[in-house]
Amino acid sequence: MKPIIVIPARMNSSRLPGKPLADIHGEPMIRHVLRRGVEANVGPVLIAAGDREIADALAAEANVVLTNPNLASGSDRSFAALLHFDPDGSYDVIVNLQGDMPTISPVLLHKAISVLDDPEIDIVTLATPIADVTEADRAAVVKVAMEPTARDSVIGRAIYFSRWPIPYGAKNLLHHIGLYVYRRRALERFVAAQPSHLERIEKLEQLRALALGLTIGVAVVDAAPLGVDTLEDLEEARRRLAPGAGAMS
Repeated sequence: MKPIIVIPARMNSSRLPGKPLADIHGEPMIRHVLRRGVEANVGPVLIAAGDREIADALAAEANVVLTNPNLASGSDRSFAALLHFDPDGSYDVIVNLQGDMPTISPVLLHKAISVLDDPEIDIVTLATPIADVTEADRAAVVKVAMEPTARDSVIGRAIYFSRWPIPYGAKNLLHHIGLYVYRRRALERFVAAQPSHLERIEKLEQLRALALGLTIGVAVVDAAPLGVDTLEDLEEARRRLAPGAGAMS
């Protein structure tokens, strides 16, 4: 496998506009995410910038591709940047690292990539057990129903994703973490397809992959990395990334 990390980012977030450039201890958030990707040391790191401001902020220190701001999703932005950066297809594994995960541990990136050792897996994502019962009913917390493999109860295959608590009767629900690792051919199929029926209903693009018959592997990890969607999340990121804090997930 020859991985590349692609970080899609855009300025017009509905809940926290301009968040890629939000200040965290004197640096824009996107630079912290870039640093996490570099620290993983799995391959080059590419920024798929949806806006000129993001490209300008990182142009001197990173591989940056300015993508069409009208692209529908981070996956579309990642693929567009990949085609520009690597038109010959040298990189066959694409780690889609969201630009709002400044505290993600590089260990999680390695964990996700390792699931592709199974040749039947097309896409990998992560999940973590829901410890707070109030999260089960929150639509913003996406749940995944996973069928564990016989060899390992913390590795499995996604059966369905939902904003509803699934599967019914489970003692422990799994919170889906929005990190994806694609085989290149799977990403090509995914972005070429139209949104699926269930994707439109749930507003979850990973359901398109399941509708296409792609197999999504799931690795269960101890904790979810912080995703910055609100001002409160941003303050928490600042706390975790304060000098000497050492609180990465």
